[in-house]
Amino acid sequence: MSDQHDPAPYDALLLLSFGGPEGPDDVVPFLENVTRGRGIPKERLKEVGQHYFLFGGVSPINDQNRALLDALRTDFADAGLRLPVYWGNRNWAPYLTDTLREMITDGRRHIAVLTTSAYASYSGCRQYRENLADALATLEAEGLPLPRVDKLRHYFNHPGFVEPMVEGVLASLAELDPSVRDGAHLAFTTHSIPESAADSSGPVTEHGEGGAYVRQHLDVARVIADAVREATGTDHPWQLVYQSRSGAPHIPWLEPDICDHLETLHGAGAPAVVMVPIGFVSDHMEVLYDLDTEATAKAAELGLPVRRSATVGADPRFAAAVRELLLERAARERGTRVERCALGALGPSHDLCPIGCCPARAERPAAAGADSPYA
Repeated sequence: MSDQHDPAPYDALLLLSFGGPEGPDDVVPFLENVTRGRGIPKERLKEVGQHYFLFGGVSPINDQNRALLDALRTDFADAGLRLPVYWGNRNWAPYLTDTLREMITDGRRHIAVLTTSAYASYSGCRQYRENLADALATLEAEGLPLPRVDKLRHYFNHPGFVEPMVEGVLASLAELDPSVRDGAHLAFTTHSIPESAADSSGPVTEHGEGGAYVRQHLDVARVIADAVREATGTDHPWQLVYQSRSGAPHIPWLEPDICDHLETLHGAGAPAVVMVPIGFVSDHMEVLYDLDTEATAKAAELGLPVRRSATVGADPRFAAAVRELLLERAARERGTRVERCALGALGPSHDLCPIGCCPARAERPAAAGADSPYA
């Protein structure tokens, strides 16, 4: 095997995701997992679960992860990369701890981890690292030999993540009536988070004014808007907006909300809008409900033509990007210099989360970072 196609020291890849219910009886137990420790009453969880019940109590994220697993395995095989791919979730089966136990039993000792979150933030990065530390602590208590786990870098600006989204925007614009197409606005959407969490996202040197979370999204939005202009010859106005807010109303979260933004655009005379969910890897519940259901209904109420562009999902270009990220990290672990792909102005992200990166409200151990208790 040539050095550039050598996965050593890694002997497996773990796809680590959020998880979701797969039937009506799963909804409340799933939400209890997500909100554990927050003291939220079961009746309130049933109210929140109505979004899932509208879709038969089934979150699409699990099937989307299965499709991504298939795409990764196919890409690895086609590239001659003999590396097993496993899947574990934070909040539903297959649970992370169970998957890591299976990997240890299978003899895996140095694991690369891909999370289904492309950007820096507590909930999108460090919390996954805390979950890894919790799982490793459980397995250590069981007397199992612990593997080393390394989280692959943020891939928000990797061409294999960005280029499918550009294609999705172009396809959505093509669906609009020609009379409104050239004047269409692009609304780049991502998950709203508390302003305090945004300000402290990324390494300490990037804290403040939205932190790495906002800067990374703005950079990707700019890259996509520029690519759309190059492809169409039209400069579409754009803005980064937010969705899926939760939590106490007195705590400031990132704004504007997508529905408020649609009202503002309509009031300003925008002829049409393409919603571009750059903050999400796949069409899971927050895309299907908050954009395809709620925001689309708001647009219909306003009489504003709207389209929603596709997420990356299991696109073969994304699967190839994951392979490239893994081989890049493997080469760097072996001490080999390697070119790291990145679009936009920010460049490739760090391999190892530094101390103080995306801090939690309450300090907890986190694996796969400079402060990891597990070497």
